[in-house]
Amino acid sequence: MVKPTDYSESGSPIYKYEDKERGWMPPNYGEEGWNEKIERHFETYIGKLDNVFHEIISDIVHIDVYHIKPTQERNYHTLFTTGMSYLPMNVPEGIEGYDYAELMICLPPEWPISQEAFADENHYWPVRWLKMLARLPHEYETWLGHGHTVPNGDPARPLSDRTKLNGVILLPPIMVHPDFLTLEMDSERTIRFYSIVPLYQEEMEFKLKYGCNDLTDKFDKYGINEIVRLNRKNVCRSSIIPFRRK
Repeated sequence: MVKPTDYSESGSPIYKYEDKERGWMPPNYGEEGWNEKIERHFETYIGKLDNVFHEIISDIVHIDVYHIKPTQERNYHTLFTTGMSYLPMNVPEGIEGYDYAELMICLPPEWPISQEAFADENHYWPVRWLKMLARLPHEYETWLGHGHTVPNGDPARPLSDRTKLNGVILLPPIMVHPDFLTLEMDSERTIRFYSIVPLYQEEMEFKLKYGCNDLTDKFDKYGINEIVRLNRKNVCRSSIIPFRRK
């Protein structure tokens, strides 16, 4: 079990990971029918699958990234992973039932989505983060879930040349039917789906100090959802400390 190295002011555990010296591990490709069930789930609740970006070289788990194009009803791209849920995560005691997860990210309709476009890191970074985060819990024998934040390095650097956003938080998507949020694979295994939502430095610090709920309250106030907006409002730039009853 990976133990936290520290705790934030809000009481959330903080984990720090260092690169492991290990060799390549043969990837897990999932059980027969596992991928297809996830695909049907997304087609049922989000939209028709347009394309899949297959991983050529995999380590530990084979991560593919699927693409659903914008529609009139959902005017944004949806990218999602399969592969993170091939293995259970190493969840702490008391958090049973959160062992399996997959990730998604929503991009504005003008975002270029193609192999050619992904040659530019400014276009590719969402895919990089999907794959990196999907593999992280298996690489470090840990877990990822609701409210977990990950900075882009230490110190944190912008996610691309076109934004000051420099980290991410995992949150359940809000622009979906509630039944989308989980997928029961069998009587003992349920996949939970999380959106990657980019954060500014001040928002990351606010979350660590006051907790995830206070940050998402601010998101609700300013209409922040799971669609990535590179230059969106920083909800904590001039933040007011939340009132707390004694």
